[in-house]
Amino acid sequence: MLDRSREREDMVRHQLADRDIDDPQALAAMREVPRERFVPDEYAEHAYDDGPLPIDQGQTISQPYIVALMIQAAELATGNRVLEVGAGSGYAAAVMSRIVREVIGIERHAPLVHAARDRLAELGYRNVELIAGDGTRGYPDRAPFDAIIVSASGPVVPHALQQQLDLGGRLVIPVGEGSAQRLLRVRRTGAAHFEEEELGPVIFVPLIGEEGWPEPSRT
Repeated sequence: MLDRSREREDMVRHQLADRDIDDPQALAAMREVPRERFVPDEYAEHAYDDGPLPIDQGQTISQPYIVALMIQAAELATGNRVLEVGAGSGYAAAVMSRIVREVIGIERHAPLVHAARDRLAELGYRNVELIAGDGTRGYPDRAPFDAIIVSASGPVVPHALQQQLDLGGRLVIPVGEGSAQRLLRVRRTGAAHFEEEELGPVIFVPLIGEEGWPEPSRT
C-alpha cells in the first residue's frame, strides 16, 4: 500500500488547522490514523479528499473536517470513556482512541462491525470495542459516558443517550432530515438538566432505530 502520510499531513494542515479546528489532541490524532485503511480499496486514492466517501452497506465515512469538528466539540480528555453511535468502518473510533481511555462503538450493520474489528486489530488499536446493535438505545451496561458522538442524523436527540451521559458529559449529534440537518452539542448540567448548543448545518445518513428514524421499507 502506498505511503499517504504526506497527503494526511496536507489534510490536517489545510482542511482542519486552516479552518476552525484548533484542538491539538484532535489534530494529532487525525495526523496519526491512516484514513486510507478505513475506506474501500478503490477509494484509497481519495482518502484525504475534503468530503465523505461510500463504504459497505450503503453507509459513508464522514468528511475529515466533520470528524475533527465533532471530536473537538465533544471536548475529549485523556481519561474519558466515549460512546460512538454509527461506527461505520471504525475510522472516527480509531481517531478518538488516540485521545481517550476507551471507545465503545455501536453499528447496526453487523458486516461493518466484523470488518472494522479486524481492521482495528490489524492496526493495533486495542482500546476500541465495537458491537452490533441499535445505537439509539446506547449501551446502558457501560454507562455513564463522558462523551457520546452520533455519526448519523436522527429526528430528535434520543432520550436514552442523554440519560447515559455522566454529569458534565457532552453529546454531539446531528438532528434533522435532508438539508435541514444541524449539529448539536448537548451538555448534561444536572440530573435532569441539559444545555443545548447548535454548531451549524451538516449532512449525515439517517439514524435508524427505536429512538431514530424507522427502518426503510423494502420494495
